[in-house]
Amino acid sequence: MAKDSYLVGLIGAGIGPSLSPALHEREADRQGLRYLYRLIDIDTLGVPPEAVGDLVRSARDLGFDGLNITHPCKQLVIEHLDGLSAQAEALGAVNTVVFEGGRAVGHNTDVTGFAASFARGLPDVPLERVVQLGAGGAGAAVAHATLTLGAGRVTLVDALADRAAALAASLNRHFGEGRAAHATPDRLAKLLADADGIVHATPTGMAAHPGLPFPAALLHPGLWIAEVVYRPLETELLRTARAMGCATLDGGGMAAFQAVDAFRLFTGREPDAARMLADIGELAGAVSAPK
Repeated sequence: MAKDSYLVGLIGAGIGPSLSPALHEREADRQGLRYLYRLIDIDTLGVPPEAVGDLVRSARDLGFDGLNITHPCKQLVIEHLDGLSAQAEALGAVNTVVFEGGRAVGHNTDVTGFAASFARGLPDVPLERVVQLGAGGAGAAVAHATLTLGAGRVTLVDALADRAAALAASLNRHFGEGRAAHATPDRLAKLLADADGIVHATPTGMAAHPGLPFPAALLHPGLWIAEVVYRPLETELLRTARAMGCATLDGGGMAAFQAVDAFRLFTGREPDAARMLADIGELAGAVSAPK
């Protein structure tokens, strides 16, 4: 007999504004499921990101069916899991943990979520030269997605040079030599002058981290901008880029599509992606159409 009651959660820092609980619970209600989605905020608990292993073990012992994992724990959680999906292993980042027969298995729905959102929202933009800001957990996922979508070359820019270099090396092993490169932030002006588009995968622009990730003067109308942040949907970067005439994609679609895939992993049931995308629009303000 199919299970009809689920307990899941989200582990991360500063996650109070997350729309994940409402996204999952709304879809579960429509499917007639009892579904509780709890926030496990390490800031509220007063524990460091390295405590993610203890939190995962506690959730498993308390009967959770699964967990979503977000900043800053997507990479730290891996050593505490019993297994990884092929995609999560290739990415070196986990955003979804499913408890199966006492085992904790890591998956990554960020990559599929970003790919689905990008294909829907920026279907015809040039992809020969892409600059990506951020090489952390979300950055690994969206870089994989961008290259899977056919990007010629992705140049990773991160304040932590070693992190950008390691991700570029991993991407080149996976996609072929020369598909990824890394650079320090001081080269950003030159890179953006020649780029087709920017993928922004740092926390800058979130409610807790307002502002622009780089000077507005580096933007020009020939660029497209794809944002990962979705709280708020219209970040300062997107607002500034739209004013300059850039094509833009907000983070709402990625949030919806990654939740679709996570819901499927947690429940084994098929969610309605169109309804969950509409939920994001209602919960966070209409998902802006690209201009």
